[in-house]
Amino acid sequence: MSGDGTTAEDDPLQTAVWRLRSRACWVDATALLTPATPQAALQRASLLVERCLYTEAGWEDAEDALRTAEALAHTDDERGAAACERGYLAYAATLFQVRDRADEARAALGRAAALIAPGAPGRPLLDFRRGLIAENLTRSPQAARAAYRRAHAGATAHADPLLLSATWRHLAGLALREGELTEARHGFAESLRIREELGYMVGTAPALVSLADTETEPEAARLREEARRLFRLLGGVPTWLAHRLAPPEEDAATA
Repeated sequence: MSGDGTTAEDDPLQTAVWRLRSRACWVDATALLTPATPQAALQRASLLVERCLYTEAGWEDAEDALRTAEALAHTDDERGAAACERGYLAYAATLFQVRDRADEARAALGRAAALIAPGAPGRPLLDFRRGLIAENLTRSPQAARAAYRRAHAGATAHADPLLLSATWRHLAGLALREGELTEARHGFAESLRIREELGYMVGTAPALVSLADTETEPEAARLREEARRLFRLLGGVPTWLAHRLAPPEEDAATA
């Protein structure tokens, strides 16, 4: 997950793509992009891979777009970026138990690390995704924290606020598991603030729910209700948030 959102420097096409992406309209966003260049092909693939992460669907479309991006990549940076997306897609398929592609995910991100130079703009996103694998597939929180911190520093240096919102969120998640409530609350609040400022609607409901986990009532209930409103507005996306947003009476009925 990466992107600058809408700024004064964005061209009209990228502004339109961002607005559609942020409202969970990934297919509509890709329709605006012609995969005639490595950059456009990679952006299309990235959007469709992100769609898989939020909807648990669209796997074949993402694979097709990724193959196109891989075929058009010529420089090390382009090949590295495509490998980073390949690893992220394989990670998502493993995470959602579509198919175990953990080895493919690690190998692809390893290729990306060999191609993307330290200090390059694409490196922080790679570090973040390696952190995801360490946290959720390898179950190594220490390695995950180190990767997230590298990604956090890189996102700050390269002025990538959306990625920064993700590193805040995942560092906060690790802090919460260790009982560091104040640190977790701060990280989740920063993640939410950035996503709201960017207008990244599809990522705002998860940020609200995470922050609610660190708050007491009635603030926690208010945050969860706002998350439910956004979740319904976006048609039940992200899908994996549904069980966290079940109404209280439904929770009681299934307890």
